[in-house]
Amino acid sequence: MKKALLLTCALFSAAAITQAGAEGMASMAPEGASLYMIEPMDGETVESTFTVKFGLSGMGVAPAGVEKDKTGHHHLIIDTELSSLDMTVPLPATDQVKHFGGGQTETTVTLPPGKHTLQLVLGNHLHVPFDPPLVSDVITVTVE
Repeated sequence: MKKALLLTCALFSAAAITQAGAEGMASMAPEGASLYMIEPMDGETVESTFTVKFGLSGMGVAPAGVEKDKTGHHHLIIDTELSSLDMTVPLPATDQVKHFGGGQTETTVTLPPGKHTLQLVLGNHLHVPFDPPLVSDVITVTVE
């Protein structure tokens, strides 16, 4: 019963934050911080299941929910333009916006054959992108 109540409260709080907007919830990244893709490389041909490794310099990685200065967690954007996302509120969790709120620095992705774009966005403890957004370059991979 307690677990159900806590889960209900957490979901209600998350919904309230999202509906209310997140103005003032964005964090500032330290000057010189950068986000990048270690693997795969831009233009690489990969198998349908492949590993993506995230790179971050000038900051640390912390799980979502942990409010610690100069840290964030990764979001992998697949086949999606950042201009289609509201970068002032918590990023949605979808098939195109993968959250790594556990502090993960790599993942395995499975995509259908063809060309695909990948990009990283760093989010703060609330999944809100930094202001200005800390993003990697877009890379293109071809899945065999």
